[in-house]
Amino acid sequence: MSVFTILTLAVGLAMDAFAVSICKGLAMKKVTAKKMFIVGIWFGGFQALMPTIGYVLGVQFQDKITAIDHWIAFVLLGLIGVNMIKEALSKEDEHADDSLAFRTMFILAIATSIDALAIGITFAFLKVNLAMAVSSIGIITLVLSMAGIKIGNVFGVKYKSKAELAGGIILILLGIKILLEHLGIVN
Repeated sequence: MSVFTILTLAVGLAMDAFAVSICKGLAMKKVTAKKMFIVGIWFGGFQALMPTIGYVLGVQFQDKITAIDHWIAFVLLGLIGVNMIKEALSKEDEHADDSLAFRTMFILAIATSIDALAIGITFAFLKVNLAMAVSSIGIITLVLSMAGIKIGNVFGVKYKSKAELAGGIILILLGIKILLEHLGIVN
């Protein structure tokens, strides 16, 4: 997997955390660098941890399903992308909560990084520099989450659904790219 693909994947995965960060920023009366960093560390940390866990799980099954690994990557990325697009187009309003309490942030960090767990499983089947991939995912999510807090506080929820939509499209396109590369249609 190329560096460009990993960075694009990292941005796509970070969009859920970015969208939630926008909501957090919207609810905050006063945004500080400390609050931005707390949110960024939670989301970035979990976005880096989950693909690592997924990779370890995927390696356990790698030798049994290498013939269909590209299809697994395609389906997982497609499902995650479609789900993100569905959430982006949903008319449901999410409750904005400015709490940075352990329990609140733990739940949000897990919820926004479940897709990264699935991506980690696909890493086990692809040629991926795991350390570079998970550190890129974590750092990009940290930065985008911090920016999301500020953007949410300044602009409101205007960009939340656009971020989720973009993330979903990116993940679907990456899934298609992986499939086409494996089938020899694209280099």
